[in-house]
Amino acid sequence: MVSNPVHGLPFLPGTSFKDSTKTAFHRSQTLGYKNGYAVARRPTVGIGGDRLQVNQLSQAELDELANKAPVLTYGQPKPAPPAEFIPAHVAFDKKVLKFDAYFQEDVPMSTEEHYRIRQVNIYYYLEDDSMSVMEPIVENSGIPQGKFIKRQRIAKNDVGDHYHWKDLNRGIDLTIYGKTFRIVDCDQFTQVFLESQGIELNPPEKMALDPYTELRKQPLRKYVTPSDFDQLKQFLTFDKQVLRFYAIWDDTDSMYGECRNYIIHYYLMDDTVEIREVHERNNGRDPFPLLMNRQRMPKVLVKNAKTFPQCVLEISDQEVLEWYTAKDFIVGKPVTILGRTFFIYDCDPFTRQFYKEKFGISDLPSIDVSKQEPPPVKQELPPYNGYGLIEDSAQNCFALIPKAPKKDIVKMLLNDNKVLRYLAIMESPIPEDKDRRFIFSYFLATDMISIFEPPVRNSGIIGGKYLGRTKVVKPSSPVDTPIYYGPGDFFIGAVIEVFGHRFIILDVDEYVLKYLETNADQYSPEALSSIQKHVQKKAAPAPEPENKQAKEDPGGQELETLIDAVQKQLKDYSCQDNIREAFQVYDKEESGYVDREAFFKICESFNVPIDDSLIKELIRICSHGEEKINYYNFVRAFSN
Repeated sequence: MVSNPVHGLPFLPGTSFKDSTKTAFHRSQTLGYKNGYAVARRPTVGIGGDRLQVNQLSQAELDELANKAPVLTYGQPKPAPPAEFIPAHVAFDKKVLKFDAYFQEDVPMSTEEHYRIRQVNIYYYLEDDSMSVMEPIVENSGIPQGKFIKRQRIAKNDVGDHYHWKDLNRGIDLTIYGKTFRIVDCDQFTQVFLESQGIELNPPEKMALDPYTELRKQPLRKYVTPSDFDQLKQFLTFDKQVLRFYAIWDDTDSMYGECRNYIIHYYLMDDTVEIREVHERNNGRDPFPLLMNRQRMPKVLVKNAKTFPQCVLEISDQEVLEWYTAKDFIVGKPVTILGRTFFIYDCDPFTRQFYKEKFGISDLPSIDVSKQEPPPVKQELPPYNGYGLIEDSAQNCFALIPKAPKKDIVKMLLNDNKVLRYLAIMESPIPEDKDRRFIFSYFLATDMISIFEPPVRNSGIIGGKYLGRTKVVKPSSPVDTPIYYGPGDFFIGAVIEVFGHRFIILDVDEYVLKYLETNADQYSPEALSSIQKHVQKKAAPAPEPENKQAKEDPGGQELETLIDAVQKQLKDYSCQDNIREAFQVYDKEESGYVDREAFFKICESFNVPIDDSLIKELIRICSHGEEKINYYNFVRAFSN
C-alpha cells in the first residue's frame, strides 16, 4: 500500500491536494431503526471513512447559525434552543386507556332467557390510536370469550375517520362493527388523562346485570300454593257438555278475501275450544273438518320480547295471564282467536239454557248475517264512433279478446241463397249520373246489401262492384240504436240513401214478386200497392197494331226514346241482319212476333245483354201479352 505523500501538510491554499489513490467515497449512515421506527444518528466518520474534524458543529448548531441574524453586541438575548422532538411511540409508550362497557345479545332459541348481558373491557392505546375489546372469561359459560376485537384502528363512519380518545367518554353508546357497546365507567389513569386534556367526563353508571345469571343465584326450589279448584269435580260435572256457537269470519277487506262460516265448540269439562269449518257443496275447497284443534285458548299473554318464538314453542302457563272462558263467548259480539276475529251470530238451545242458568242472560238474539247480493250493474256502452258496424264495435266492451257477434243460425239456414234484386238509378244533380243504372241485391240470410253497376262502354265510368256486402243504416235512425234497411223498404219508387248517395228503385225481379206473395206482412200498404201496379202494368197485354205503322211502333214516343238510349249505349253492337234473320226463321207467318222462349234463346245465342236494365225495359215494351214479343222494334235498337 502506498502511503499518502501529502499527509501532515497544513491545510492552506496551495497545499491541498487530491488523493489520487483513494477508492472509497461512501457516506456514513445518518438514520437508524429502533424497535421498528426510524431514528436519526450522528455519523462518526466522514466520506470514505476519513476522520472527522474535532470542531465539527452539531445539526442543532448548524440550524441556529443558518437562522441567526446579526445583532448589536448589547442587543436581544440569545433565544433558547427548541425542545427536542419526542415521537408518540416514545411519549405514550405503554399508556393505555381502559373503559368498562357491556352490550346486549338476543337469545332467540331458549325458553329460560330472552337476552343476555355480556360485559367487556375497551382498551385504547395512545401510542398508535388503536383499540381492542376484551371480554373477561367466565368459567363454564359455554360462550367463546377472551379477545372480542383484536387491536386495530377502528373506523368511526363511512368517510374513513377513525375513533380517537376524544370520542370516548362515560355514559355513551359506542358502535363497533354493528355491535353497540354501552360505556359505564373507566379506570383512574383514564380519568386523569382525559381531565388533563380538558374533557369533562360524564358521571359513571352501574354495570347492567345478566338476568339469567341472577336467576341462577336464586334458590332452586320454590313453594307453590296449591289451587283450591278441583279439576276432577269439573270433569265429572260437565262431562259431555259442549257449548255450540255459530260464527262467521269476514275477510272481504283483504285481497281475494271472503266471508266464511264456522262452528265454535266450547267444552265445559276442561275449558278447551275447537273451531270447525262449515263446508257447502261445490264450494271448491278441500274438506278439512277443523280450522283449530281442541285446545285451551290464551286470552291475555305476558308481554314478551319481540324475538320470542311463539310460532315454534308451545305457550305454557307462565306466558299466559288469562285464558278464554265461557263468559267470553256472547252472541252478537266479536271474539278474536289467534289473530282472527269471529262474529258470533247464533247458538244452539243448550247454550241458551246454560247462559240463562249460569250467567242470567235470557235474551241471546239470533242475528241475520246473510248478505243480499247487490243489483247487477247495468253495462253501458260508450258512444258509437261511426267505424264499422255497432255490433262489431260493441264486442270490444264485452271481453278483452273480442269475438264475432252471434248470428241468427235459424234465419241463415232458412234464407240461405235467397237474394232480392232491384233495379235503381242514382238521384244526383250531376248530368253524368242520371243515366247510370244499379242493381241492388238484398241478402235475406244476413240482411246485407250489395250494389253492382253494369259496365257501359264508352261511358267514362268504370262499372263493377259499387258496394260490398254490408248493412246499411237508415239516415233517420239514432246512432246508438241503428235501424237497418229491410225488405219492406224496397219497393217501386222508394228512395234508398246509402252513405250519402240517394237511389230510386225502378224495377224488381221475378223472385221479389214471389217473395212478396208469401211475406206480404213485411211490406207497408204503399209498398204493396206500388209493386202490384208495377206487376199489373207488366202483365197487361199490348194492343194489336191496326196497321204497319202501329205494328212497328207499339210503344209510341216512349219506345223511340228507349231505342235511342239503347243505340247510344250499344252503338258498337251491330248485328241487326243476323238477328232479324234468326227471328224470321221462327216467325213463319211473318207476323212480327215470336214466342218468349224462342226470343230469349236467340238473344242468348247472339250474346245480347238481356240483363241490362234498358234491354229489360225494351223487352217489356215490345212484349205482346205473356207469350209473344214484337221483334221488329227490338231489332231496331241494334242498328247504327
